Amino acid sequence: MTSAKRKLAVVVKGWPRLSETFIAQELVALEEAGYALDLWSLRFPTDKKRHPLHDRLQAEVRYLPEYLHQEPFRVLRGVVKCVFRDGFARAFGAWWRDLRRDRTRNRVRRFGQACVMAAEMPSETAAIYAHFMHTPASVARYAAILRGMPWAVSAHAKDIWTSPEWEKREKLQDDTFGATFLATCTGVGATHLQDLADRPDRVELVYHGLDIARFPPPPENRLDADATRFLSVGRLVEKKGFDRLLEAFARLPDDLEWHWEHIGGGGLSNALKTQADRLGLADRITWRGACDQPEVIEAMRRSDIFVLPSRIADDGDRDGLPNVLMEAASQKLCLLSTPVSAIPEFITDGEHGVLSSDAPSDLAAALEHLARAPARREALAEAAYDRLNAHFLMAPGIAQLDRRLQSLFAAAC
Repeated sequence: MTSAKRKLAVVVKGWPRLSETFIAQELVALEEAGYALDLWSLRFPTDKKRHPLHDRLQAEVRYLPEYLHQEPFRVLRGVVKCVFRDGFARAFGAWWRDLRRDRTRNRVRRFGQACVMAAEMPSETAAIYAHFMHTPASVARYAAILRGMPWAVSAHAKDIWTSPEWEKREKLQDDTFGATFLATCTGVGATHLQDLADRPDRVELVYHGLDIARFPPPPENRLDADATRFLSVGRLVEKKGFDRLLEAFARLPDDLEWHWEHIGGGGLSNALKTQADRLGLADRITWRGACDQPEVIEAMRRSDIFVLPSRIADDGDRDGLPNVLMEAASQKLCLLSTPVSAIPEFITDGEHGVLSSDAPSDLAAALEHLARAPARREALAEAAYDRLNAHFLMAPGIAQLDRRLQSLFAAAC
């Protein structure tokens, strides 16, 4: 793998975030490949815990003004320094065209953050790379124009499916100061974005994969328990489908002993707990809240079935290919999910796990079937583990990204 000597500025929405281990995994791998990184975060951390993986990152973390009025003098200094740069008129023009179509405070904040970033970036910075195609990519784009340097972006899920088409298209066009390349982690996302790009080869499918070395070997045998142990890990938001999973649990027959453990925080926490109480499920559920990765792995190792009932939210938001499915597969945990977005790119129904519709009646049938079929669970878990190791490890994706980043640095010459 090629080692890069020049500095790469990386824009993220927030750092660290428990729900974005795929970003931390990638950045640590890039540092180990020889990249010198500076991390620019648009928001301060809100999670009370952090993963051990976050502590492995050596990059300096710089926090941009989360709200412009909180650091007015810093923002003013950034704007004044940028006004005298050759790229200011082009950057301001690009931002103004965007603002006319998106008249929001967020759009104003993006330009202010970009000015601060462009003014404060070390002189040895050669290029900018953003995670997420919406807000972070906008800040990266404006800052890149201000500094006259190439930029690139990695797109994932919500940023693809909830961003307006005009914005995605313009970030993928040369004549609108578009990204040198865009990496995306699902085939379905890559196809969508290739249709919007001026050149399809600007978009490349790069699976995150899993750094299997971070995980213990799967347990030899799962301990017998009086009840089937279901586990879910995911934010309590609409697209995860936990409201429908609760309705499914309520349909399970009385003679089936089971318990569900949930890990993750999110805005729907109170509503879902109220729903569980209404359905008479409270005694069968443990709400763990946000956990670090060692705690998540421990829960996977003591569970029987991993359930992620993803669905498309009303605003179009949806999962991509959740890394947590691969993490569960690394512990030979039987997978039950839905055929949403890129999940079938990892799980073939009936071969590597079970893909059910998100209708509560269908989920309930799948839950009961797997609960009563331990041998079937074991066979599906073995197949998912083999698929993970054959096609979804981290190294190939990092090698792809390395080649693309080298082209980004070449464009800076």
